[in-house]
Amino acid sequence: MADPDRFGFETLAVHAGVQPDPRTGASNVPIYLSSSFVFEDADHAAALFGLEIPGHIYSRISNPTVAAFEERMAALEAGVAGVATASGQAAFAVIATTLTESGGHIVASSSLYGGTHNILAHTLPRFGVTTTFVDVRDHAAFAAAIRPETRFVLAETIGNPALTVADLPALADIAHSAGVPLVVDNTFASPYLCRPGEWGADIVFHSATKYISGHGSVIGGVLVDVGTFDWAASGRFPRLTEPYVPYGGLVFADHYGPAAFAALARAEGVRDFGAAMAAEVAYRLLEGLESLAVRMERHSASARRVAEYLQSAPGVASVSYPGLESHPDHDLATKLMPRGQGGIVAFVLEGGSQAGRELIESLRVFSHLANVGDSRSLVIHPASTTHAQLDPEALHRAGIDEGLVRLSIGLEDPDDLIGDLDRALRRVGR
Repeated sequence: MADPDRFGFETLAVHAGVQPDPRTGASNVPIYLSSSFVFEDADHAAALFGLEIPGHIYSRISNPTVAAFEERMAALEAGVAGVATASGQAAFAVIATTLTESGGHIVASSSLYGGTHNILAHTLPRFGVTTTFVDVRDHAAFAAAIRPETRFVLAETIGNPALTVADLPALADIAHSAGVPLVVDNTFASPYLCRPGEWGADIVFHSATKYISGHGSVIGGVLVDVGTFDWAASGRFPRLTEPYVPYGGLVFADHYGPAAFAALARAEGVRDFGAAMAAEVAYRLLEGLESLAVRMERHSASARRVAEYLQSAPGVASVSYPGLESHPDHDLATKLMPRGQGGIVAFVLEGGSQAGRELIESLRVFSHLANVGDSRSLVIHPASTTHAQLDPEALHRAGIDEGLVRLSIGLEDPDDLIGDLDRALRRVGR
């Protein structure tokens, strides 16, 4: 098994969480297709259910194949523990419900994935949890928005779809000064390009469907507990620092130490809500992680080329890509992500929404679908699809113009992608 303190990213992406089977010598982790696991005796069963010892009970809670994926993700994000979920949306829901309760409050970037915005703006308020949305670049507003009932600060490393870059060290300082953790969605960057925990984040999550999978073949999510937040010193999280009645008065912070949040997220969020990852999915995600480094390098290099082309392309009003010097967050992006600035490019067409629709329908290489991080290049019009639930004011706050088009640059020849875009743009411009 790879030691995260001794090996580089590429080695961990191949080896962390897995060791050859001692009986068969198989190098890949088996897919454990078992709903439940046999206890050694009555005492062993009771100890597992009481969280006195680690082990597997029921695959809704934990599974050996899934555990291997969780361990690898924790190693890649330089965290202490991972918790896999059925989707990226489930990962965030587990985080939100673990950290908040009725009367709780969240401070979040206004530039977020539409599904995240929806759960914050519409779903959680039904359960008494409210959110204040703030421009991710306005650090004073973030600080001013925090209240006594605030339980965490939320941002995306690279905002979806406007591609704003969060100043993670600044946001971490603001959150920690108020005694709350910084939660970061690292989906667009991946742990290869950025480890938010190294910049002050306390909890990191992903839609593993995207770059971690890399092929658009499975749905999954994962959260990683970085293990640096002092829950006791904060005083805002009694379920972590005081006796927890459902588990015989166990104190999570004492029993699990730095991995306390991950343990509670599994015991409550995954167990109670059933947001479990399937073993088959975990196996596919482990395979995806093995090639993550080389894929992210190719995604980033090709995205930069496409973005450079779009700067002078016909009918394009503006281009957003953190790797371009024209991007307002370029210096910050190269600081946080020196290996590359990701595979997502956004641009605004002069012809607005109608031009965007015509462009998408004219493309031949790009696939029109709601995903990113695929080996195939993808295109979508966010205002009418992924962010359609946002009202005009929220769209404006998120930096989403009616003419904005989002590209996820795949692994094809970048010359072919540029040619496809050029043909489509010239057709729209007729």
